[in-house]
Amino acid sequence: MAKNSDNDAASQSKRGLFSRKPKAEKQNKEPGRLKQIGQVFQMTRRHDPMVVWWMALAALGIIAVGLVIGLLIRNWVTMLIISIPLALLAAMYIMSRRAEKAAFSQLVGRPGAVGAAMSVLRRGWILKEEPVAYNRHQDLVFMAIGRAGVVLVSEGPKSRVRDLVISERKRVGRVLPNVPIHVINAGQDEDQVALEDVAKKMKKLPKSITKLEVSAVEKRLSTLTANRLPIPKGIDPNRVRPNRRAMRG
Repeated sequence: MAKNSDNDAASQSKRGLFSRKPKAEKQNKEPGRLKQIGQVFQMTRRHDPMVVWWMALAALGIIAVGLVIGLLIRNWVTMLIISIPLALLAAMYIMSRRAEKAAFSQLVGRPGAVGAAMSVLRRGWILKEEPVAYNRHQDLVFMAIGRAGVVLVSEGPKSRVRDLVISERKRVGRVLPNVPIHVINAGQDEDQVALEDVAKKMKKLPKSITKLEVSAVEKRLSTLTANRLPIPKGIDPNRVRPNRRAMRG
């Protein structure tokens, strides 16, 4: 009996080396690159039906230019071969830009949208995922720390979040008197920064501290955020995240 069980175990281990993976494991795998592109395209097309025409226009424009150059140099075949991959790249670029706008359009009006817009920032930034200040109207102030210093990004009407921003700026200034504090008012009004432009505006801020100082600033500010009140109900920035694949294209 013991030999039979040992043989069964050995045969199962051998089969496990060469047999196909179970369907359950395959289903848990992340979709392939082409499938991801297809998902981004479908999402973008639902919110922006014109994306197909813009992609086609960009691709055909590149091919047309390539053919004209090819005819001028009397080698249109080579130029066609060169222009086709360039046309695909142009179409993908158009799709990525439109996908970014579509992803941000889904965030407009949702509590915590600014935190989601800031989440596309990559290396060099330390983001506070939860708002550092808020009021009963669910106006929020988010914080980021980077080479530019401390950045406070407000969410809500500018007139209503003004007191929140002033109060938070004073709190940060008391702990870090020599660190620049920038304020960005995000929203859809004329004097506010659109969600899709928040990260871009933050990247354009002038660098004034070193990478080592960024870590030191974050440690000093952790004392401010550790004792704050819990986040209000209905606001969970962790659940409001734009499609990163769409952002990267």
